[in-house]
Parts: sequence; structure tokens; C-alpha cells
Amino acid sequence: MHPTRKAVVTAAALLVMATAAGCESGGGATASHRSSAKPGCPTAFSRAEQAVKKAEAVNAPWKGPTTGPKAVHGKTVVYIAQTLTNPGVAGVAQGVQEAAKIVGWHARTLNGQGTPAGLRAAFKQALHLKPDGIVISGFDPGVAPDEVKKANAAGIPLIGWHANPAPGPMDDPKLFSNVTSRVEDVAKISADWIIARSHGRAGVVLFTDATVPFAKHKSDLIKKELATCSGTKLLSYTNMPIPQVNRRSIGEVRSLMSRFGRKWTYSAAINDLYFQHAAPALRAAGKDGAGAPFNIGAGDGDPSAFQRVNGKEFQAATVPEPLSEQGWQIVDEFNRAFTGAKDSGYVAPVHIATAANSGGALSWDSEGYRQAYRKIWGD
Repeated sequence: MHPTRKAVVTAAALLVMATAAGCESGGGATASHRSSAKPGCPTAFSRAEQAVKKAEAVNAPWKGPTTGPKAVHGKTVVYIAQTLTNPGVAGVAQGVQEAAKIVGWHARTLNGQGTPAGLRAAFKQALHLKPDGIVISGFDPGVAPDEVKKANAAGIPLIGWHANPAPGPMDDPKLFSNVTSRVEDVAKISADWIIARSHGRAGVVLFTDATVPFAKHKSDLIKKELATCSGTKLLSYTNMPIPQVNRRSIGEVRSLMSRFGRKWTYSAAINDLYFQHAAPALRAAGKDGAGAPFNIGAGDGDPSAFQRVNGKEFQAATVPEPLSEQGWQIVDEFNRAFTGAKDSGYVAPVHIATAANSGGALSWDSEGYRQAYRKIWGD
């Protein structure tokens, strides 16, 4: 069993007990919602409830590649991080480092500092290092079009992580593959969790980073899915670029609380980082970490997010990317590129982690991915 899946049996037992007690999917819905005679949107609620139940399933056996080229050795790859203050980007970087050591590669991480100028500078540095492959992590390749063209011209494979809304290869700009869960699935299940947990009666604040097309697309999809439930109201669609979240969150949260008060019962954000910085403002306002607003992060699922979820500290759920697993996938995709093979085509399944099903873990990955990749690579 994967080390991050400790206490799975206990978590599963808790889920069974919750179901027997008649609790709503998502665990811990308020008494007022449970006592509502009808959900705010019966059809949408029923559909959302079923989707959430499936996404909260604890075990996820490996359904990724089991065959592929043996590992080539002695390669160098450079990982360009949008910003290492983004825990998701940093988590995938660690996975790349771990997997690179297994296959005998050198992996270097460069920090783009979250600005277009910083990303272009990091990309220029990456090209100067003349690596065998470059990772574009957490940012749109269009930020550095000249550098992308130079890499393509030099025959350096580029692999993205959240570099585009869609997983798989890209032609313009040319990426061998883009590693990500399907943004449509992540956005939909995040909104469905709110609909299901609130019994279709939620006042929602949605946080996004409109400077990143991937993030904006995700939040637009969340907004669209929330709109399928007539009883769910979008109170605010708040733009806070990720590099500004640490300094803007307290002011934004105070403003939202002043405007909406108790109407604000749920929040969704394009990743968990927003709730790391919103928590102090909510705590200062006397809010209960286990109470409203109930917050879900639509992506990443870094250890600090799991700590908040497990401790019921101003975050009730996360839709985690399997960060370490995706770092290993990036190395496997590079190995396929280096050997002339096609990309694997694998896309990780969508999952919801809550205090009821995490088993106290600080991350979520599919079961057995390390063993599967090591077998492919001949390690």
C-alpha cells in the first residue's frame, strides 16, 4: 500500500458509517441543509450527489501505462516553475527530481518567480544549459514564444504541466505532452461537491487567477456547473493572481465578509493556495474552521491543503492532483520522447479528498504508480 494511504480502512469504515447514518455526500452537511424538505435543485442535486460519491472513493488502483520503452540514461532535464510558492508546481518538481534519480538523469529546477519577465528569463537560462528536455510547469507557453520556438528548433522536447487546459500533445506551441487531469472534470466535481454538500442551497465565492488562461478556464467551468443548480448563488467571482494571494487575501476576505455576511456559505478556488492565506482572516473574524464558509480547492492537493482538510481548518475538501505521480509521468513522457515513442496518453482520475476519506494522508496518488513506472523503465 502506498505510504500516503495510511488508515484507509479506517477512512472507509467512517464512510460506511456516515452513509448508514444518512449523511449527505461530502460529509458533515449542516443540520439546516439535512432538514430541508427539498433540495434547491432536485435534478442537479441528484446528479451531483452521485458524481461526488464516486469521486470520494478512497482506493484508486493504477490505471496508467504498464508498457513502454526502457529507460535511457544520462539525460538532463530542466523544470521551469511558474513560481515555487505555488505548492502544486513545487510538488510536481519534487516528483520529477525523485523519478529522475531512479533513471539516472540530472534534473534542475528554475523558478520563474510568477512574472512574465521572470519566466522568460528562466526559459532563456534553461536553453543556455542545453538540456535534453524542458518542463513548462504552471504557465502558458505563450508567455515565452521566442524561447519555445528556439527549443523546438533545437529539437528539445517540451513537456507541460498545467501548461494548457487539455492533456496530451500540442501542435501550437509544440509540446510532446501536457500532463494534467482534465480541467473539465476537476471544475465539474468541485462545483458538484458544493451542490451536493449544500443540498443545492449555497452562497458561493469563487476565486481565480485571470492572468493564467488555464486557471481562468477552470474557474469559468466551475461557474458554469454551479449555474446548473437554481438554488446555488454565485455571490462573487474574485480575481486574485496567484503571486498576489499572500498579500491580498486578508483584505479581500474582509471585504467579502462585509458584503455578504452569512450569505457566504461556500467557496471554491482554482487551487488550494487561496485558503492557506484566507484562513487567518476568517480566524480573526471569529469563524469556526469547521464551519461556513466551507471551502474546496479545485486542484493541487499539496500537503498543507491536506493538513487544513484533515484538521478542519478553513478548508473542507480538495480535488488533488496526484503531484508526485505526475512528476513521475513527466519523466516517463520524456523517456518516450527520447526513444521516439508516442506519448502515453494517460490522464489521472478525478478525486475528492475530505477529512472523512483521507485517512490522515498528506497527498493522494494512484496506488502502485512507482512500481509500474520502475517496471517499465527496467529498474
